[in-house]
Amino acid sequence: MKQELISILATLGYPIFLQGTLQSTEAYPESFFTFWNFDTPEAAFYDNDAGRAVWGFWIYFYSSNPLLVETEPEKARKLLKQNGYIIDGKAHDISVDKPTHTGAFFTVYKFENYTEEVNNT
Repeated sequence: MKQELISILATLGYPIFLQGTLQSTEAYPESFFTFWNFDTPEAAFYDNDAGRAVWGFWIYFYSSNPLLVETEPEKARKLLKQNGYIIDGKAHDISVDKPTHTGAFFTVYKFENYTEEVNNT
């Protein structure tokens, strides 16, 4: 699921990192996305077997251009929604440890439905 998320966001043309992997001592790219998988509970139980996992992601966008912080998260939200993600609200401001950048983040969910395995033995 993480690779799917990365592939979709990559179409917007910005670097993508796992949240927290850029060191505060490193120079940040001008604009970039990060993500964090904050929860993946199972759901849709039947006969003690889960029928799906519910992937929860926080999507962050950082930029040295405040205008992009207003526009790019919205583009990402729409793109993810078109690809089956459930969007939990609009992006909102976050603090950034670099005075050159501002940022915003939003939450998305994606169901991973399990396929039933048939044992023919």
